Amino acid sequence: MNFSILVCDDSTVARKQVIRCLQQCIDADIQQATNGAQAIELLKTNRFDLLCLDLTMPEIDGVGVLEYIKTNKIECFVLVISADIQEKMKLRVAQLGAIDFINKPIDKTRMDNILHKFGIH
Repeated sequence: MNFSILVCDDSTVARKQVIRCLQQCIDADIQQATNGAQAIELLKTNRFDLLCLDLTMPEIDGVGVLEYIKTNKIECFVLVISADIQEKMKLRVAQLGAIDFINKPIDKTRMDNILHKFGIH
């Protein structure tokens, strides 16, 4: 069974890097969103096992997406991948249900460890 993953980042380069890393770690069906609004639209009509989410994006940011997921009780692991490494932000996304936080640029070993830790493999 393939896992379904949504990668949400406004940077094309960052999305490609995350997707390349995921493909080395897991066999999955991967979709992409270029901002939080697009991610929410996809979450409304699709079921994803994992959302890889950037924080700083136009329209709706990553925190807005996490708030939407929590408010609407959507079951989906959320892994935040961001260059915003402030402790305050890490705490905020954890409170909103993110399973972990990976700093950009993404590290394959760290990604693999998180996927295994949460049984996403």
